[in-house]
Amino acid sequence: MTKKLLAVAFISLIALTGCTAPASESSAGNTESPAEEAQPITVNLDGEWEQSNKNDENNYQAATIQDGAITVNWVAPDAKSIYWVGNAPVTADSENFTWTSEGDIETMSTALLASQDSTKEFSYDNGVISYEVTAMGTTITVRLEKK
Repeated sequence: MTKKLLAVAFISLIALTGCTAPASESSAGNTESPAEEAQPITVNLDGEWEQSNKNDENNYQAATIQDGAITVNWVAPDAKSIYWVGNAPVTADSENFTWTSEGDIETMSTALLASQDSTKEFSYDNGVISYEVTAMGTTITVRLEKK
């Protein structure tokens, strides 16, 4: 009985896999053109970005990316203060990527609320830029969305 069951299983397996031609071959044996591969999505980061995970509508972070540079500011009702100035990619061929921004130390050194780091890790994930901010001993993840 076991041999009979194994034989039926083996024949069924051959019937399911061995009798069909691969999708790229026609019945005459000619190779069809392969299915078009999905074109990579080009993401353009240039523009105005605003914090989407605000704790307060009047105090948040906003960024401008233009010509390969990113400037992130603390925004308050009648003030803007520099947090980060550094480099950023203008475009990327992926919906998910990270980059290490080299900070403009000279510009940030004169700003009281600016980061003291020389580099900062930014991530882009399906329309959202995120990065960590540490202020007064507390670290949060800021999420920016294009305006």
